[in-house]
Amino acid sequence: MTEQKPCRADLLNHINAVSFSLDDARLFLNTHPNHPDALDFFKKYNLQRTSALKEYAKHYGPLTTDTADANQDCWKWINEPWPWQKGGC
Repeated sequence: MTEQKPCRADLLNHINAVSFSLDDARLFLNTHPNHPDALDFFKKYNLQRTSALKEYAKHYGPLTTDTADANQDCWKWINEPWPWQKGGC
């Protein structure tokens, strides 16, 4: 059975939402570094963001350099539409 490709716009929106949550948690942790709930929140959303970035890279190409495949024989990043270009679902 073939895997269904996720909607690009929905995946980008999810990445943006978890990235915002992660940034907010980082700011809170700057002033409350030992807050256990904030640390758990950070870990949870960090995993979600990492997973979503890998999923996006798998289907649409990397959004960040840490999801780019350095083992390729050529640079394919430019082959896909950029995230702000049309191409939603």
